[in-house]
Amino acid sequence: MKVILKKSLRNLGKMGDVKQVKDGYARNYLLPRGIAEPATEGAVSAWKSAQEKRKKKFEQENKALQLVADKISQVTLSFSRAVSPEGVMFGSVAKSDILKALKAADVQIDKEMIVLPASIKAVGAFEIEIILNVDITAKVKVNVTAQNS
Repeated sequence: MKVILKKSLRNLGKMGDVKQVKDGYARNYLLPRGIAEPATEGAVSAWKSAQEKRKKKFEQENKALQLVADKISQVTLSFSRAVSPEGVMFGSVAKSDILKALKAADVQIDKEMIVLPASIKAVGAFEIEIILNVDITAKVKVNVTAQNS
């Protein structure tokens, strides 16, 4: 099934792209969530006619996201976790912890934007990637220290 993307998806394409996807993926995921619409002749011509308006809106959103990315790059998050005498950390630093700390630093993002394959389970300094848009990413510094007992 051919669809027009209404939103950019990291693994599929950018907003406005016409993509060939499997029927089930379109019917069960893309269409119900409003991420895409069927690429009929009328829909394609409507998208082309409104392209300039969308381009201006897209540029404004990118400017705003770039400001957020700059703000994120300047933030250093610190976490303190209990550590055993052998140096094994009790607990971990997960996406939800990073999200709460960023909200406390007045940065509003979605949990899905944080790229963290597994929770941080070691003491040290880490850089976590945050994907704000298909083209805009930022890295936040995370320091995990041993908690004094």
